[in-house]
Amino acid sequence: MSLGDKAKDVTQKIAGKAEEAVGKHTDDAELKHQGQKDQVMGEGRLDKEKAKDAFDGK
Repeated sequence: MSLGDKAKDVTQKIAGKAEEAVGKHTDDAELKHQGQKDQVMGEGRLDKEKAKDAFDGK
């Protein structure tokens, strides 16, 4: 996993948490849902890259 990919995935998770928090405070269900979705997507990509690294023996 390249450092750039990892940074992008972690950034997406953090941005998702921020979106979710703003959505909760403003009662914006769509923004809250989008934030949760971004968190799941970022975590999924991190898990995928970790599995690839483990398979490659890194």
